[in-house]
Amino acid sequence: MITFLLSFVALVIGYLVYGKVIERIFGPDDRQTPAVKVNDGVDFIVLPGWKIFMIQFLNIAGTGPIFGAIMGAKFGPAAYLWIVLGCIFAGAVHDYLSGMLSMRNNGAGLPEIIGLYLGQPTKKVMLVFSVFLLMMVGAVFVYSPALILGKICSDDLTWVYIWCGIIFVYYLIATMMPIDKIIGKIYPLFAISMLFMAVALAFVLIYKWPSLPELSDGLTGEGYNTPIFPALFITIACGAISGFHATQTPLMARCVKHEKMARPLFYGAMITEGVVALIWATVSMYFFYGGAAQELGQPLTLQAPEVVTTVSQGWLGTFGGILALLGVVAAPITSGDTALRSARLIVAEFIHLEQRSIPKRLMICIPLFAVTLLLLFFNIENPDGFNVIWSYFGWANQTLAVFTLWAITVYLVRQRKLFWVTLLPAIFMTVVCSSFLMVSKNAFGFDMMVGYGVGGAALIVSIAWFFGWYNKERKKLPVRPIKE
Repeated sequence: MITFLLSFVALVIGYLVYGKVIERIFGPDDRQTPAVKVNDGVDFIVLPGWKIFMIQFLNIAGTGPIFGAIMGAKFGPAAYLWIVLGCIFAGAVHDYLSGMLSMRNNGAGLPEIIGLYLGQPTKKVMLVFSVFLLMMVGAVFVYSPALILGKICSDDLTWVYIWCGIIFVYYLIATMMPIDKIIGKIYPLFAISMLFMAVALAFVLIYKWPSLPELSDGLTGEGYNTPIFPALFITIACGAISGFHATQTPLMARCVKHEKMARPLFYGAMITEGVVALIWATVSMYFFYGGAAQELGQPLTLQAPEVVTTVSQGWLGTFGGILALLGVVAAPITSGDTALRSARLIVAEFIHLEQRSIPKRLMICIPLFAVTLLLLFFNIENPDGFNVIWSYFGWANQTLAVFTLWAITVYLVRQRKLFWVTLLPAIFMTVVCSSFLMVSKNAFGFDMMVGYGVGGAALIVSIAWFFGWYNKERKKLPVRPIKE
């Protein structure tokens, strides 16, 4: 528990100190934001700061910091280090700067930002990559809540299909409607419930004060032999750094009234997500290593959604069961609808199709939803469909973060700003994703040493590429920073 408390304090200090450093490096000012300048009444709308924070938190969180932290806790105390260091120095920086770049470019989506700084060919690749990733999010976040709700109604698979249909209808409505009509009204309520559940569990942990693995005992958990690198850094994504966030921050970047509001909204939301991940990692260590599973009469083989339900009901009673249901049902649904909304806007931006009129929104939504339905069908019909899609999503998610960090690094270099703050995370995540692609069973499935070799090569190549480009770019830069 000492490691947990120190980690919590570190996250708070990280927001207060390093978050301020990052804000000063970027330099927000008083220029008009897209919410004020464009204001189309659908996607560009000025919203109150507290509402933007709640929506942003739920957009980027969903069940990610819960499920990822539960699975990542099996690696032992190393999970604490990755959540804290990843969140402060990579994830929150990634979210804040991608949000600010979106605002500086009239609310541009991720592929557009990547195209501006990494070139048009990369933009086209990232367009396909990010839209497919968002459709995968929509598919997996339909099936998991539909499965839970279906089992509540009956063991008949028909109910799963019925709930899939109901959730899909909601997706279509939420994706089509102005952002303040549905998302702006219900998201803050779900975000509050998720935060309340995390805080309540934190108090239970402090009250029980269980004996848990500490960093002083070593990085890995007892009896856990899976190498930490690179698997831990893919398993815990949303609680540390996640490329999916860069597809979501433009949604709220289009609703911010002043640039100076952005640090608590983007950097702060990510730190909050890190706190939630920290709490669930600690709960899980108690469950797997501290005897909580035996106390609750459950086996150690429970999957992440079952751990959420068991712990919430066992520690918080009926109210905890309701919160758990919101967590494993409502949270993924809300992540799915904003994912598809982001996909609609990314495609619309690429083909230059305005989104004020409903028919033009439908022109994009219909094919988008059709492909998502095909992915959902594969998810349901294939016994291992969920795991396969989720595995690809995990790697694709972190790969998206790699491209986002490199794009931000190029921006910082061209503006003569301190680029090391994103260069180091960019290089690290490049190595992680390259290594994982080699060793993952759903990719090449090579031996771990091959993964390490490829990761080492990626390290050398990325450093050489960057500094070769940097030396050429520096000669072209003016003496003073470019005024945007």
